[in-house]
Amino acid sequence: MTALIHTRAELAAARAAATGRVAVVMTMGALHEGHRQLMRVARERGDFVIVTVFVNPLQFGPNEDFDKYPRTLAADLEACRAEQVDVVFAPDRDEMYPGGTPQVTLDAGATGEILEGASRPGHFSGMLTVVAKLLLLTRADLAFFGEKDFQQLALITRMVKDLEIGVEIVGVPTVREADGLALSSRNRYLSAEQRVVALALSHALREGAAQTDAQSVLEAAGKILADEPGVQVDYLALTDPLLGPAPTDGPARLLVAAKVGSTRLIDNVPVLLGKAAR
Repeated sequence: MTALIHTRAELAAARAAATGRVAVVMTMGALHEGHRQLMRVARERGDFVIVTVFVNPLQFGPNEDFDKYPRTLAADLEACRAEQVDVVFAPDRDEMYPGGTPQVTLDAGATGEILEGASRPGHFSGMLTVVAKLLLLTRADLAFFGEKDFQQLALITRMVKDLEIGVEIVGVPTVREADGLALSSRNRYLSAEQRVVALALSHALREGAAQTDAQSVLEAAGKILADEPGVQVDYLALTDPLLGPAPTDGPARLLVAAKVGSTRLIDNVPVLLGKAAR
């Protein structure tokens, strides 16, 4: 039976009663199949699974969609029950930040200032702050994050290493619709026509990943995006798996962010370059 709790005191009591390896999946709600896949992997690897549902105001900029971000707790709870989650922790803002906006937050460093960080100043500081807080509150042994938010995953992994937080961070591959569109809570903002346009992102990534040198990767992906007037590209970047400069040979990552209508979407895929791709 999945328990719904709202306070840190309730979470502490649930955590104290938990046995075995504790796994956590952190979400902002509006759960979809991608979140459910995270829960399934957490259920396979953990003995006690906690899902957090909290729309974190610290990671939203002044012109972003905090107020209209979908809040669907009843449906989210049903999804968690279906995946046999043990506890859903859904605090409100005052419970998470009882003293108001925290005076001490985390600095995401240089990696937090590129890509999403360049487009959304302060986003990763707010994200890392709430993730660190939830890791400390849940005292999880394992934490699961989707690869769709690849920069987020990289920064959380680095934070845990740099700050010696005793938790294993597990990346889970992006879940996609049958036509390739990466699942996202923001997809619900797309009209039927915009959703068709949005397929250009995954199409571009597939074409780019089929190439074997950096220039061809970016050219192939960029052409598809340029040919779709309904896509306003923010960035298209090829990096190494830690978001540094792309190698000439070996694993890399191709990342894209773009607006379709007023909806900002992100996606990424792994790429093999040079001799490693042969």
